[in-house]
Amino acid sequence: MSDARARTRSGLIALAAALATTGALLGGPGAAADDGQRARAQDVWVSPHGHDDAPGTARRPVRTLDRAQQLVRSRAAHLTADLTVHLGPGTFRLDHPLALDAADSGGNGHTVVWQGTGSTVLSGGARVNRWRPAPGHPGLWSAPAPQGLDNTRQLYVDGVRAERAAGALPVTLTRTDTGYTASADTLAHWRNPADLEFVYTGGTGVFNARTYGLGGWTEPRCPVAAVHGTEITMAQPCWDNSTKRAVFPDNPGRTVNMVGPGSLTEHAQPAYLENAFELLTQPGQWYLDRTERTVYYRPRPGEDLTDDGTDVEAPVLQQLVTAAGTAQAPVHDLAFRGLRFEYATWLTPSTSEGFSEIQAGYTVTGPNGYATEGLCGYVQGGSCPYGAWTKEPGNVSVQHGQRVEFSGDVFTHLGAAGLELGDGAQQSTVRDDVFTDISGNGVEVGGTDVTDPATAADITRDNLVTDNHLYALPVEFRGGVAVLNGYSRHDTISHNQIDHIPYTAISLGWGGWPDKIKHPATPNYSHDNEVSDNLIHDHMQVLDDGAGIYTQGLTGSSLADGEKVTGNVIHDQWGIGKAVYTDNGCTYETVAGNVMYGVSFADVASRHTDYRDALGNNDPTLISGNWWEEGTPDGDNKGLVTRDNHLLADPSDAPDDVVAAAGVEPGHRWVLDVRTAEPAVPAAPLRVGTFAADGAVYATWSPAYVDHGSPVDSYRLTATGGGRSVTAEVSAEDFARTGYGVVPGLDDGTAYTVTVAARNDRGRGAESVPAAPVTPTTGGGALPAAITGVTGYASAGAVSLHWAVPESTGDTPVIGYTVTVSDGRTIAVTGRDALDTQPARKAMFRVVDGLEPGTTYTFTVAAVTATGTGPAGTATVTTPAS
Repeated sequence: MSDARARTRSGLIALAAALATTGALLGGPGAAADDGQRARAQDVWVSPHGHDDAPGTARRPVRTLDRAQQLVRSRAAHLTADLTVHLGPGTFRLDHPLALDAADSGGNGHTVVWQGTGSTVLSGGARVNRWRPAPGHPGLWSAPAPQGLDNTRQLYVDGVRAERAAGALPVTLTRTDTGYTASADTLAHWRNPADLEFVYTGGTGVFNARTYGLGGWTEPRCPVAAVHGTEITMAQPCWDNSTKRAVFPDNPGRTVNMVGPGSLTEHAQPAYLENAFELLTQPGQWYLDRTERTVYYRPRPGEDLTDDGTDVEAPVLQQLVTAAGTAQAPVHDLAFRGLRFEYATWLTPSTSEGFSEIQAGYTVTGPNGYATEGLCGYVQGGSCPYGAWTKEPGNVSVQHGQRVEFSGDVFTHLGAAGLELGDGAQQSTVRDDVFTDISGNGVEVGGTDVTDPATAADITRDNLVTDNHLYALPVEFRGGVAVLNGYSRHDTISHNQIDHIPYTAISLGWGGWPDKIKHPATPNYSHDNEVSDNLIHDHMQVLDDGAGIYTQGLTGSSLADGEKVTGNVIHDQWGIGKAVYTDNGCTYETVAGNVMYGVSFADVASRHTDYRDALGNNDPTLISGNWWEEGTPDGDNKGLVTRDNHLLADPSDAPDDVVAAAGVEPGHRWVLDVRTAEPAVPAAPLRVGTFAADGAVYATWSPAYVDHGSPVDSYRLTATGGGRSVTAEVSAEDFARTGYGVVPGLDDGTAYTVTVAARNDRGRGAESVPAAPVTPTTGGGALPAAITGVTGYASAGAVSLHWAVPESTGDTPVIGYTVTVSDGRTIAVTGRDALDTQPARKAMFRVVDGLEPGTTYTFTVAAVTATGTGPAGTATVTTPAS
């Protein structure tokens, strides 16, 4: 079977139909007669079956992109119409990136179009063949590494990402200056211990989940340099960059970068290990032994590696297309349409640099990065501007590009960021594209290393990201985001659908953290950016302290030219955060006309002092005309204005026109039907946390947000201890409602570890890394403390009820609340926010509807643990007359 097996028939049909019906937009079939129906002598035709000695006509196409590029250059200076490079169907296997520069640009008002068919694949992968059972390892298969594959971080089987071998830490660790001392020499006896990578997942410490990232929004990774006996030496500079970040001498608790802690905690154990032969225990896992030049894989049920048609791809290239302009000579008037960018990796995290994350995929790099990078003005030798850390590269990258377009493309099976439009991106368009199965950020626009004053050529401005579908990403660097926009002017991010992502959906701005030390944000040239009419749901699936839409730093010079966040529909957030998050230094943002529900902690937040002067005001912000559950009353809190918002008692009460307008527009919704592989079993859940009760263990976990094309219908919990295993099934619906599952029938006094596996209609996926052991105890645990701070914000028929979470009860965490209404109703409050808010010390809120206008009600709220219900807090609220 051909390489195209992984690309589903339905997706190809949808994409081909869209290219046919929107050809005038995309420059393909259906274009205007003089542009698309009359073959032009200047056009170039390319086919995987062509020949580079051919003239590049429709009947005699060339074979390589390099030859096509040569032909384009010979003609581009004399364009009288758009020049189209017609890339035929099939796979173009690249052994180096297509490298474009200013000489490859359009001209005379015309565009050079690299036009695919929807099934045109630009691949940086090598096919892995000759699979055989691995001797002495039942169920494990091996194959020789293909020529040119020295290292990779990904492997795909029929278009489905295999999971890099991962598992629990088999020893306990004690921190040293250079790494760790292990409790035993186990790792020293592994096959290639220097291949190991330690992964430190952030998030909120729900139950006993390990949360050792550099902030709850991060998942840093550091490779192992060497293991000798029990001494583990971590790779440099990753280790120093993750454990020695500069702190203010007069404020040892505050890092100079002002983003998260200065070090992985003293007792930090990695959440799990990755990339070892000894961890190949789960179906769907793989490992590359670089010494032996052998690829190992443990097939999923139903996979047959003896079938020559099974397509196993190992990404080799780190970039597929680069368009490298400069401020003096930008690339311009280029379009990439109907292409599929697939199978590229990114190897920097596998080097000694590792992945020392700051936020949104930015990292600290370099041998002295922890002490200087991006610390301009705050430490001697700090590099400028402040906050300019190292951004993820794009597997498709444009630098200083003007009027560059990506339309009708698919970005998938990629190992870095999908598409990077770097500094100086101007009047460029990302439209009608699909981004999924990408290790890092989806789309990156601009950067944070150019601030005021900026030359006209360096400014990022007038870019459009619209009508795209971004989902199930990032897969590997989970602190990344779907759309990252740095400093910019007049950029518009609109009508996208973003769903099933581990952290924030859209992140804009930068450089606002100095307000933590009462300094103003880093000056920048941003103004008039718009985030509108996007549909965002099932976000924050793994990490915390993020949002559907997140902004920080200066957004303009007034509310008139500041950032506008309007008409977005944001719902069903998992981790703790906000729907719209106005973070440090965020000034002059307008949040208006959005619909927000099912969000943990807050719909719109946060309040920050404006340190541009000494007046004590807050960052100027307008929150107006939204439909939300938060219910905050109208007011002007020193420039933070809240007015004319509507309490949303039920999602069905949201205005039909706002809901209908959010997300991908009619005529573009074919992007929602494009899939990049046949459906497969879900990925393993992450961040399993447990606690023990009388004869039972309670577990929570991050959902399997990578469902491989078929929704998860249930989870299986397996508790192992005392020589036996006990399982329990939890439906996906029940898990979404409660946020946890229970394994009953366990023996008190016996320690148990719990794993979780997700199931869809294709079968059950691999088990998670086990949670730390817990021991059920006769009599259970403690009752919760009393609820305090109950308040209510009322509309005519509903109340947004708020309360403070009780103090932690040790090993018996709160799993829900009971709300009693004086009209006789008792309402059970459950969900992931009920679990998250206790360790995070954040308030809870819920909307109680079905109330009569002009009526006084009493509400009591009590916390619930596995042991029972605690003392209640009370509030009396009168609804306004209608």
